[in-house]
Amino acid sequence: MSLTPVSSPTGDDANADVPSLPYEQAREELVTVVQRLEAGQVPLEDALSLWERGEALAARCQAWLDEARRRLDAVSQRETNAPTTKH
Repeated sequence: MSLTPVSSPTGDDANADVPSLPYEQAREELVTVVQRLEAGQVPLEDALSLWERGEALAARCQAWLDEARRRLDAVSQRETNAPTTKH
């Protein structure tokens, strides 16, 4: 007997869109997920799905931030290594 309704996606299927989300959208949805979980009014099965979604969203946000840091570091490194010219 399955506890999950047949019509609702679970696990990776429910989170298939996460890798394509822009940072702001992923962060906004993550905040909503956390608020719903903290409210404590969600049935257990839904809470587990929300938790999985939240984990995927948090990982997506972290990936965005890591890439932004990498890009900033690369620019900073180029500027540090650039030869200086005197006018």
